[in-house]
Amino acid sequence: MNSLLLIGQSIQWVPLVIAIVIVVGFSLILGVLILLISKFCQVKEDPRIKEIEGCLAGANCGACGYPGCAGFAKALVDGTAKLDACGQTPTEARIEISNILGVAVEGNAEPTVAVVACCGGNKCQDKYAYQGYGDCVSQNMLAGGRKACEVGCMGSGSCVDACPYNSIECREGYAHIDPELCRSCGLCIKTCPKSLIKRVPVSAKVYVACSTQCRGKDVMNKCQAGCIACGKCQRSCPTEAIVLVNNVPIIDYSKCISCGKCLEGCPRQCIKYLHPENVQGSSETEEQAK
Repeated sequence: MNSLLLIGQSIQWVPLVIAIVIVVGFSLILGVLILLISKFCQVKEDPRIKEIEGCLAGANCGACGYPGCAGFAKALVDGTAKLDACGQTPTEARIEISNILGVAVEGNAEPTVAVVACCGGNKCQDKYAYQGYGDCVSQNMLAGGRKACEVGCMGSGSCVDACPYNSIECREGYAHIDPELCRSCGLCIKTCPKSLIKRVPVSAKVYVACSTQCRGKDVMNKCQAGCIACGKCQRSCPTEAIVLVNNVPIIDYSKCISCGKCLEGCPRQCIKYLHPENVQGSSETEEQAK
């Protein structure tokens, strides 16, 4: 007790109180200055940003290339982004956002799903036996991947890891996308080192599951399932919805009537039904084609 009294007597209280008052005073002054600066230097946010953010899907997946939906909404208002960059925005929301921005609806308003434009997998030869970390991005760093086809799916799951909706799985040596689970966010499209994943309208019945630009013998020497650019799909289409561009069949979905004749005529079976159940209903659409 006596030691505490001695310590108390030895403290110079007047200078200590003055120091405390000075520190508190400076703190109050700085606090007032911060409030004044924040008030007068505040950057006013365009109210449309919040409105647009409320219309977006809210997934914050980053597939659009911006930091979440808030960043994408700001970019839309600033005019540095296109609404088509978000594949998850439904048609109604796209229209509402366009009205907020005072612009016409951009691009195709119909929802889309992703498909893999390759069906080679185990039917495509390998150039070498890859040893190392197994995903496609890593494999592609070594001589463009192990597949003999320059644009062949390696089936090692980089797209599977990227998909937040568990809509992709690899089987038979290549990636398969479940259209019922796909939300067309585009993360798999950005991830695929071969750019094999494409978007097609959700109403599409068929899609081309090959991307090679090689012809005939070159394809057959590498892959048992690749398109040989024979042109049978183009010739069999009653509405001229298919054309060969650089030896790759391209489907114009605005002309396609889902008759299935392109699929039936394909000798390599590299044209696929988007939904397997459409196989049963193909006979009705064939009658419509006639």
